[in-house]
Amino acid sequence: MSTRSESLLARLVLDPSRADRVTHVEHVAAREGRHADWPVWADPLLVDRLRLAGVQRPWEHQVQAAELAHGGTSVVVSTGTASGKSLAYLLPALTALLSDDRACALYLSPTKALATDQLRAVRALNLMAVRAATYDGDTPREERDWVRRHGRLVLTNPDMLHRGILPRHADWASYLRRLEYVVVDECHTYRGVFGSHVALVLRRLRRICERYGASPTFVLASATSSDPSRSASRLVGLPVEAVTDDASPRGTTEFALWEPPLMPSYGGGEHGAPVRRSATAETGDLLADLVVEGARTIAFVRSRRGAESVSLSARRALSEAAPSLVGKVAAYRAGYLPEERRELERRLQSGELTGVAATNALELGLDVSGLDAVVLTGWPGTVASVWQQAGRAGRAGQGALAVFVARDDPLDTYLVHHPEALFGRPVEATVLDPTNPYVLGPQLCCAAAELPLTEADLPTFGEPDDVRLLLADLVRRGVLRSRPRGWFWTSRDRPEVDIRGTGGRPVRLVESGTGRLLGTVDGGSAHSQAHPGAVYLHQGESWLVDRLDLEESVALVHAEEPDFTTSARDVTDIAVVEALRTQAFAGVDLVFGTVDVTHQVVSFLRKRIGSGEILGEEPLDLPPRQLRTRAVWYTVELALLEAAGIAWADVPGAAHAAEHAAIGLLPLYATCDRWDIGGVSTALHPDTGTCTVFVYDGHPGGAGFSEQGYLRGATWLRATRDAIAACECPAGCPSCVQSPKCGNGNEPLDKALAVRLLDVVLASGLGR
Repeated sequence: MSTRSESLLARLVLDPSRADRVTHVEHVAAREGRHADWPVWADPLLVDRLRLAGVQRPWEHQVQAAELAHGGTSVVVSTGTASGKSLAYLLPALTALLSDDRACALYLSPTKALATDQLRAVRALNLMAVRAATYDGDTPREERDWVRRHGRLVLTNPDMLHRGILPRHADWASYLRRLEYVVVDECHTYRGVFGSHVALVLRRLRRICERYGASPTFVLASATSSDPSRSASRLVGLPVEAVTDDASPRGTTEFALWEPPLMPSYGGGEHGAPVRRSATAETGDLLADLVVEGARTIAFVRSRRGAESVSLSARRALSEAAPSLVGKVAAYRAGYLPEERRELERRLQSGELTGVAATNALELGLDVSGLDAVVLTGWPGTVASVWQQAGRAGRAGQGALAVFVARDDPLDTYLVHHPEALFGRPVEATVLDPTNPYVLGPQLCCAAAELPLTEADLPTFGEPDDVRLLLADLVRRGVLRSRPRGWFWTSRDRPEVDIRGTGGRPVRLVESGTGRLLGTVDGGSAHSQAHPGAVYLHQGESWLVDRLDLEESVALVHAEEPDFTTSARDVTDIAVVEALRTQAFAGVDLVFGTVDVTHQVVSFLRKRIGSGEILGEEPLDLPPRQLRTRAVWYTVELALLEAAGIAWADVPGAAHAAEHAAIGLLPLYATCDRWDIGGVSTALHPDTGTCTVFVYDGHPGGAGFSEQGYLRGATWLRATRDAIAACECPAGCPSCVQSPKCGNGNEPLDKALAVRLLDVVLASGLGR
């Protein structure tokens, strides 16, 4: 065990009041590295430069993946963070560029920061013939022409490939016809709707390359995941071999599970329920303490607002304890302007910053070496992300400290008291569905706008009969035209397709007095995050939203430092469109199908900073939003509930509590977090005629998450039942059945009867 990681954890719990916050410490053993010889085909100059950069010999998995790629086999290398996956694709790609002055390669990453970091690494090798350059939204216009004409290793992201390269493929013709390798980095992040879009963007790329006579080899890099070969094959639409045996060394890691304490009562939380200190406040204190210890630390936070809050909390703590260190802490998240982001990246790389509160933009971004500690603020969505984030510390074989700080949430509470659910289980498979018609339809329009679609193209995009049916629908709607030579795009304008699935154009946050642009909020989040009266945090500064103009996608704000935060409340209705699959048991049905969801933000709460005390509620006048998606639901005959002692009047509270807990636990079985999914429960649903609990995907057409709930229904609902029953609160709290995003203000909820309802469901035969 690393003395450094042991001493850091010991220092964090010196305060006796903190000792019982650590519920478990997992000691992850060190691992010896296994070297291999350089491949005989590797370019000698490249090998020399890599040795000068400190890579004397590669690891076995790097050579195994590089050999497959060099031989023309598409490959995914799925190993841990800091295992040197980049060398696995750089060896074959750079060797090809050095041995053939006409060859080209494309590098795709989910974030601009990661592409910039890779460019820095490639340029450090001083291989002038490679001519590497980034091509993204931050690339100046005058540089873009140079990249198109002269770039040989182009580093970009799926968004730019979708919007900037493929629609203008004629301008890229000489590059595309010489394209030999396509690198897809951090491919495990391409999941859900975004992943489904990226899968189809890659199929469009393959189709365009084929028209120019190229057939590039794909090299994918992934965090460890279940069945990476299948996931990667589904992503690129080609057979992909997997390399999974990680031969890199690792230092020991001390991984602590941390549960914030219950707050001193100020009258209780919602409906008198006990409330734990917020995970962001707890993380802010831990980040400040680690900075005082001189430990280079990243605190990963789920949301942009959370990253800002953690940074602000840490800076406040340091201003009292160690004022000279305040400037050593900053937030890093999406939504910043390019120049702000670049400056933060420079300070982080140089070591000017000791502590950073970051969204997963840094999980996927910069190659930050020499970190001492990582703090994970709440469940990041997948086991793969847990290890991806934790792996940012302890590079180069040194020891590391990782701390998972639980939010007041059913899943987080379950994990800190059931460590085997985190440390004893394999990582998940990536869930994506390129056949989703809400994704495939718009992507077919993009493909037709690039080149008319032909019969020969259909297998590239899915089952030909299914694709043909969807094309016929697009023709009926007038967006495509069918001709003997294929299907043609009918408009002069290009299709407007948002591959991030964010629900519309980003909303710009603009200072009312000056017109200065502060940042952006996803269109889908604007109703809940940028409504009039909302508190918006940006680089440690607070702003209040004065007005939200949905037509212009602008929110006007002014600077203010209120003593409260805001959270939106909404109402949701759901209608069954079609049941696709059903499992029938004794009085209980488990169903997967298509639903229509109507969602409207109706008000917002003001909550006191720190305690979470509700100060007031304000109504909002925002339009409803419609969503057709996929859902899993179960129905229970009312006679079974009555026989179990659940009176008709108590069914709504029991079903509502069971719904909240089920949403909280589904991320343990699907690659999502609770914000990717929603739920509705009712004692008597008009479409089913009985008590029904729905959990639905929060994306048009579905994202594959609810389907995982259907496939693993027994395991999921049993864990839900156990999590509620194990919670020590008397009548329900945020750790079991209360939800931070409940549109009904967590009313009605009945914890004890939720357990009884789930017992009925599991006893029906579903639990076997």
